[in-house]
Amino acid sequence: MTAVDNLALTNYGHFTTMRVQDGAVRGLGLHLDRLVTDCATVFGAELSRGYVRERIRAAIAEADAPLTVRVTVADPGLRLDRPAAPADPHVLVTTRAATPQPQPQPPIRVRSTTYVRDVPTVKHTGLFGPLFERRRAQLDGYDDALFTDGGGRVGEGPTWNVGFVDGDTVVWPLADVLAGVTMRLLAAAHDGPQRTEPVELSRLSGMATAFATNAAGAIRPIAAVDGVTFATDHPIIGLLRRRYAEVAPEAV
Repeated sequence: MTAVDNLALTNYGHFTTMRVQDGAVRGLGLHLDRLVTDCATVFGAELSRGYVRERIRAAIAEADAPLTVRVTVADPGLRLDRPAAPADPHVLVTTRAATPQPQPQPPIRVRSTTYVRDVPTVKHTGLFGPLFERRRAQLDGYDDALFTDGGGRVGEGPTWNVGFVDGDTVVWPLADVLAGVTMRLLAAAHDGPQRTEPVELSRLSGMATAFATNAAGAIRPIAAVDGVTFATDHPIIGLLRRRYAEVAPEAV
């Protein structure tokens, strides 16, 4: 049985996704750190950064255009009845075409829903819950879902982090979420005021704007959460995009 076969049966593994252009990735070190840390958490095993880089290099060797690269770690020998058995995780690298240049994504309208991902600090392959909530939101006419906990505090989207702007300050929700690479790069690059604190749904009407971040869309404006609308042309959106574009990619 291959690791892919076993993933189909168990859905037990972890991954990271990155955009590769000219053999380089923004935040490559953070992606590798994530894979190493998550492998220790999910499998209790050590993962070689050097080996992962070799596998990525091999996957992109013939590429003459930007690619979206996903690195998945799974164990082909994992059994449903003995997930605690010694693991032998394998590295799977898959690619798909990416846009020649990252294009600003159109604003999205999202619906809040009470949902917290399993083991939220790990980027694991258990995507059924998040995608089910995304599907439900889209069937109701929204573009995506925004997760909140049982107390109405904002967390994250199915595959993205969320940020808000209070006055001139970027606010990152304090919650049990996956700290995305794009969010971390943006927080480090932004030279304006920012803070991390709990953000309740009841506070959103006082925010100037909101945005989503991930490797695929970089910074994407949020037009509305439920019935609360935001200015999608707020100057800070353009500023954040410029700061992110200034982050130097790292060679694979």
